[in-house]
Amino acid sequence: MSILSDLFSEGRLWGRLEDVQGDAGYDEHPPRVGFFTDTSVCIGCKACEVACKEWNEVPDDGYLLTGMSYDNTGSLGASTWRHVAFVEKPFETVAERPPQGPPVADLGMPGIGPPGHEDTGAESGDGAMRWLMSSDVCKHCTHAGCLDVCPTGALFRTEFGTVVVQPDVCNGCGYCVSACPYGVIDIRKGDGRAFKCTLCYDRLKEGQTPACAQACPTESIQFGELSELRQRAANRLQQLKDQGVDVARLYGADPDDGVGGDGAFFLLLDEPEVYGLPPDPVVPTRSLGSIWKHVGYAAATMAGLGVASFLGRRRA
Repeated sequence: MSILSDLFSEGRLWGRLEDVQGDAGYDEHPPRVGFFTDTSVCIGCKACEVACKEWNEVPDDGYLLTGMSYDNTGSLGASTWRHVAFVEKPFETVAERPPQGPPVADLGMPGIGPPGHEDTGAESGDGAMRWLMSSDVCKHCTHAGCLDVCPTGALFRTEFGTVVVQPDVCNGCGYCVSACPYGVIDIRKGDGRAFKCTLCYDRLKEGQTPACAQACPTESIQFGELSELRQRAANRLQQLKDQGVDVARLYGADPDDGVGGDGAFFLLLDEPEVYGLPPDPVVPTRSLGSIWKHVGYAAATMAGLGVASFLGRRRA
């Protein structure tokens, strides 16, 4: 029981963990690195998607329009390691549109257009869209559910604090898919193995910037030491708040959240659900204490029933 207590008290299964590389067995290691994605300056160019595919030789995933959005890739997956989401959110009324915040896009539909071109006779906002862009990626969690459940060691923590899949070790069991609270990792069709973003581990080992961050023209994707990125994100959030953008918020930057904080976190301009992100992600191992407690109770009950049955038979 002392071992289990130590695991929970030190935050090694869930919660705050200050040194993920040390916990993974690296006595000496470089600072933990990651991504800060500022969606307020993302223009949806998808340069990051292209750079990721080219550098990592990620195969074609169809490039077919969904019919539901201008987005042509849909979501993260085994063949989409960076995904630029186009969140087209209509305003129902003119009054609903905030005076400041994300720009309003005119998609050529009836109703009100962008500021300065309103159709004053329109009662609804059928033509006014808040177009949110966000380049999503694997979060490289402090407590990574995919890594925790992998039975073959295909997933491992690097010296940079990132989480990488070794395809040559993966047996395609799929446990990692269900264990990821973000729905990031997936099995590649026709291959049978799991794949996800490696945060360009091969480039990191050579002191290079990941391909997606290198290609981003607006610096929406920022790469660097995680502690520095968190401070930079806090400053940017305060800047937007001072400008009246009250909807701005950080997502995944809190080391006390359900996954111990993300190695790739975001500045959002709406609720996480609008971007298809879970509002309160939790690593599966967070429930282990409760599970073990109930298993212990059940085992004790079964043992008690067994003893009672044995003694009853002896009396008979």
